[in-house]
Amino acid sequence: MAIKAEMAKTAKVRAVAIITKRKNAEAKAAAEKIAAMLDSKGVAAYAISPLRISGIDTIEPADVKGRADLVFAIGGDGTTLKAFRTIPGDVPLLSINVGGHRGILSEVDTDNMQSAISGILDGRGFYDSRIRIQAFSGKTAFPPALNEILITRADLSRTPTISIKLMGDEKSHRMDGIVISTPTGSTGHNLSIGGPVLHEGMSCLILSPIAPVNKMPQLVIPVEEIVVKCSLKSHLVIDGQENYIIKAGQEVRIARYPHDVRFLRLNKKGMRQLAKLGF
Repeated sequence: MAIKAEMAKTAKVRAVAIITKRKNAEAKAAAEKIAAMLDSKGVAAYAISPLRISGIDTIEPADVKGRADLVFAIGGDGTTLKAFRTIPGDVPLLSINVGGHRGILSEVDTDNMQSAISGILDGRGFYDSRIRIQAFSGKTAFPPALNEILITRADLSRTPTISIKLMGDEKSHRMDGIVISTPTGSTGHNLSIGGPVLHEGMSCLILSPIAPVNKMPQLVIPVEEIVVKCSLKSHLVIDGQENYIIKAGQEVRIARYPHDVRFLRLNKKGMRQLAKLGF
């Protein structure tokens, strides 16, 4: 069930692409400091659009994989989620908590940022792989989700019937919505509605109903295709950041995304996200 933590194979880092929390002065200042540090060590730095840093080139997210060995995401968890969603491929990412809240996904913060980067440039660290999921509806393929996919009613005055197909079985219940969460996302929306917390390295999913009329438990399931259909118009929300409208009765298929993400880590921790939550 577990995904192995792969020892870092990047002996020498040649280039780093930097993305920051938008319109955050603290995050931009940290990015400028990091860019100068990289330059002093002979490592190229790129700013990922729309970020602009004096003295370095700006590149589009689609061009990162061909130009950089690593991505530094400077901000909160939202910045990290956006980076993984918009940058194609599996470029490893170091999440640096600057201007965020708890930084559940982050590895370092402003206090240890410079020493951590020095260690990474010296070849220390390992890759922490995490699964993602993706939704499809008709001919539309939605962006991948690292945390969760939420399907919830659009009309707050009516309770829809939501059907769930899994491994040849189908169940229908009246409820406000459903959260399909990865182990990484188990400490997010899933936890807030009473779902279980899973170790981030596991390969499974959580189905968490939202306000079912008849009590329905949260389910931990294998990573298999799930088909969800809502009797009323609904919202499909990806990682709490992107919102799409799904027509009444339109099926949404959810499956594992073929490309896992890779976090760059410095310290092995058995309960990393729980510790960030204060447990």
